[in-house]
Amino acid sequence: MTTPIPSPPSIPFLGHAAHMDREIPFRSFQLLADQYGEIYRLNILTRKAIVVNSYDLVNELSDDSKFYKTVPATLQEVRRALGDGLFTAFKEEPNWGIAHRLLMPTFGTLPVRDMFDDMLDIAEQLILKWERFGPTYTVDPAEDFTRLTFDTIALTAMTYRFNAFYSETAHPFTQAMGDFLAEAAVRVNRPSVVQALMRGTNAKYEQDIKTMADLADEIIAERKKNPIDKPDLLNRMLYHADPKTGEKLTDDNIRYNLLTFLVAGHETTSGTLTFALYHIVKNPEVLRKLREEVDEVLGDETITRNDLGRLKYNQAVIRETLRLNPPASFRTVAPLEDCVIGGGKYFVEKDVSIVINSWKMQCDPKVWGEDALLFKPERMMDGKFEQYPPNAWQPFGYGSRGCIGRALAIQEAQICLACIIQKFDFVMKDPSYELKLKQTMTVKPKDFYIHAVPRTDKIKRVPRPVPKRTASQVAPAVPQATTVPSSSLPENAPPLYVLYGSNSGSSEGFAQRVASDAARYGFRASFATLDSAVNDLPTDGPIVIVTASFEGEPADNAAHFVNWLVNLHDQKLVNVRYAVFGCGNRDWARTYQKIPRLIDETLEQRGAQRLVSRGEGDASSFEFFSSFDDWCQNLWKILPEEYHTTINEGQATSGIEIKELDAGTSRATALRQPDTALGTVLENKVLTASGAATKRHIVIELPENALYRPGDYLAILPTNPLRSVQRAIARFGLSPEQQITLSSVGPTSLPTDTPITVSSLLSGYVELSQPATTRDLHTLSQVESSESTKQALQESIDSYEKVQAQRLSVLDLLEDHADIKLSFGVFLSMLPSMRLRQYSISSSPLWNPTQVSLTVSIIEAPSISGRKEPFLGVASTYIAGLCPGTKVQVSVRSASAAFHPPADPMIPMVMFCAGTGLAPMRGFLQDRAYQKKAGREVAKSLLFFGCRNPGEDYLYSESDLKEWIEAGVVDVRPAFSRSPESSSDCKYVQDRVWQDRKDVIEIFDNGAKCYTCGSRKVAEGVREVLTKIIKEKDNLEDEKAAALFHRAVEASRYATDIFD
Repeated sequence: MTTPIPSPPSIPFLGHAAHMDREIPFRSFQLLADQYGEIYRLNILTRKAIVVNSYDLVNELSDDSKFYKTVPATLQEVRRALGDGLFTAFKEEPNWGIAHRLLMPTFGTLPVRDMFDDMLDIAEQLILKWERFGPTYTVDPAEDFTRLTFDTIALTAMTYRFNAFYSETAHPFTQAMGDFLAEAAVRVNRPSVVQALMRGTNAKYEQDIKTMADLADEIIAERKKNPIDKPDLLNRMLYHADPKTGEKLTDDNIRYNLLTFLVAGHETTSGTLTFALYHIVKNPEVLRKLREEVDEVLGDETITRNDLGRLKYNQAVIRETLRLNPPASFRTVAPLEDCVIGGGKYFVEKDVSIVINSWKMQCDPKVWGEDALLFKPERMMDGKFEQYPPNAWQPFGYGSRGCIGRALAIQEAQICLACIIQKFDFVMKDPSYELKLKQTMTVKPKDFYIHAVPRTDKIKRVPRPVPKRTASQVAPAVPQATTVPSSSLPENAPPLYVLYGSNSGSSEGFAQRVASDAARYGFRASFATLDSAVNDLPTDGPIVIVTASFEGEPADNAAHFVNWLVNLHDQKLVNVRYAVFGCGNRDWARTYQKIPRLIDETLEQRGAQRLVSRGEGDASSFEFFSSFDDWCQNLWKILPEEYHTTINEGQATSGIEIKELDAGTSRATALRQPDTALGTVLENKVLTASGAATKRHIVIELPENALYRPGDYLAILPTNPLRSVQRAIARFGLSPEQQITLSSVGPTSLPTDTPITVSSLLSGYVELSQPATTRDLHTLSQVESSESTKQALQESIDSYEKVQAQRLSVLDLLEDHADIKLSFGVFLSMLPSMRLRQYSISSSPLWNPTQVSLTVSIIEAPSISGRKEPFLGVASTYIAGLCPGTKVQVSVRSASAAFHPPADPMIPMVMFCAGTGLAPMRGFLQDRAYQKKAGREVAKSLLFFGCRNPGEDYLYSESDLKEWIEAGVVDVRPAFSRSPESSSDCKYVQDRVWQDRKDVIEIFDNGAKCYTCGSRKVAEGVREVLTKIIKEKDNLEDEKAAALFHRAVEASRYATDIFD
């Protein structure tokens, strides 16, 4: 008895077309694979197909004696240009066999090796371009690698030069090809009636085909007119005969195959190189190992063909890229006879198309492990690659219809990769960039941009102006640096290099403070990321580094610097002078200050001179900001003494000059165009009962091509509550519509040299509720005010813990002391810049890949400063006020690798959470629910959830959780703090865990993975009770029980997400 092949819900006439992403169909196939598992059936319009995703099924289908390659609908469209060429020929067409036998010798080992010099020629043109444009130039790798591979295939296969690097615009062929392939990919999903009405599109399609054919005919005519004696591909097609039949290729087939190699021969390899570079810059350790290998094998010499075999890690990087991101993601086969596949499980009729999803198969955890989605070139080295089961790695297809040019593609990629690693360091333009995709015939990264910085050991600073932040940007571009204008300082003012590593914005904000203050102390400051200083630490001025640790790892824009620094040898930094301030959180005791300490100690070990003892800021403490102020006070005491600068001892100044443009009698209208950083609010509803602490469910349409996984975050750029903005405006006697222009003598995150209303400025660019620091109190005390006010401020300085306990902001203090004559410019300079807030996504892409839901607590609590008005959380108040249709600046941020549901749905989960800590757990369970709904076997999970009482804030209890309990997806164990009698007399999560410890032990022993999300208090309570369970179960001492718990953490059996 066979098993029916699962299939998504369908629509009459359209079938499953509604499930297909129109822009990136590839993405839909992957999401359906996540939902339905190893196999599913599709019916799109009139086309039927079976899609397989697991290694076991693909291995079974990789048998030319039972299955033959078919030409899917998309490639049948491509046949309009490529005809019966090698890639698009039907199995019964004789020209495929003739061309295959005729051309195979061209792509043998020795002929490809002989192409080395031509490949290197083009690679050096790429190097020359990047060197000529310099480190501040924004490189589009996909575009430049397309130029590289297009020129390479033309030169090696046809001895023809397009000279793509000598033109600022793309070659007409590549433009026509890109448009043609994009249109071919979407035409297949259009009804024929609709297609017939699209006359302009049809005319452009035919013109693109003609443009490509004309070029092929031109190349052929040129060769016939001026023949050359070279055993290239074109000569073989023109002058050689099939060794089996003695037939020659027809003129049409020569054109078709010429176009096949021009299209497929460059499009796939350019994608591979772009994906490889993306993975390299996202993984500093990979870049370091590549560079070490290149330096050892090549030194500063030009690569030779004999070097390729010694570049083992280079080869592993290419192989791992082809595993994770095969450029041709699908191939299609059909059975020669009716058959049963999957070990007798699934019946498949003769000639039915079976789509092999190589992208998903090559990430099958049964072959590649639970870390299959991670980029690890090491899995391709030291004999491991050869030990994987047959057909587990198929980026070039399989059998007789596999890619004929695979050796050419790999050699070309290896040469290019070695050359660029030898010559450049790489920094992403946006360090927070997460992979986005675009699709034509192949899949490539979208909007991926880098800076290629020439490698050098010389001390050289390159001016890198920071682009102004626009309303649509969520994060500033890097790695450019800004410098204080020369007109504001003496010509001989020494430089001060301020470098930061920051994800959440705290370190960047502190670094900006240092840079902004520099002019007052006689220094000319520059401001840049740590990654921009790789191989380039200056010696002509002090370096101030402000950075943080994130779960023991460096910030996104500091990872390359840390990797470079720890791998330096000897006293390489003898003349460098530096100071380090580290941000961290003591709740992560094992990794607290790990990266700042590593940087500080390693700099000293490599010969650099420490100017000021390392400072530490603990984000979990009220003293976070004051500790930075204290460190800065010491810094500005030592630096002027060391560098003999003059301090401006005047009254408090801001460095910000304000020019009034409009008194507020008229309103300026600004039109903003939405971009990829803008999401759209679709739903915003209250989840809790009236009178309870408000929690909301928000649904947001993501920006185009944004991707997420269960467990990821949505970063939101909020605005201040209207009440706070109005308070500030009233305190300074301004009009909300009053327009001003700001200018600054140092780096600032405020909008400069452009008109802006006071209301917009205070709303979106500064934090108004941040507690005042001791530095702020000193600044206020220096401003003109009454003696009683100065005395009160001094008392606040002397007993600063009261200011912290009451969370008194600068605005609070100004309202309490109306006689303080502080200028608006100084006030602005005292405020931190507005920062992103991250919220756990509470949905799964299997529910909707283009939308996310958030589950958010709205902070509105009694003011601890004694004010009548309640304290309003900045971001939650902003979110609470979002109406459907509102555009909001958002960005998907990846969670840690451990905080995602297991790839295998048969691995159970144990989840511990309280309040809105349920958010990621809801995403995990929704993922499993949609997998089960699709017919997959799913292990039942266990959820421990804490809230106040069942009728007040038991989130989703009557909707999702109820449905998932009934479906057998989850067993929920609540703990009601105010109604413990309703939860087996358990008040908190840890109480319920202890009571139900037998169930916890049983599910953990069955391989479960555990997750905690919530406050520090919740996480600590869960950790303590789990350790207690381990102690009781095995009768262990406290230390041994704690060690076993930490072993589970290190083995990725337990992961946490703590949000305060």
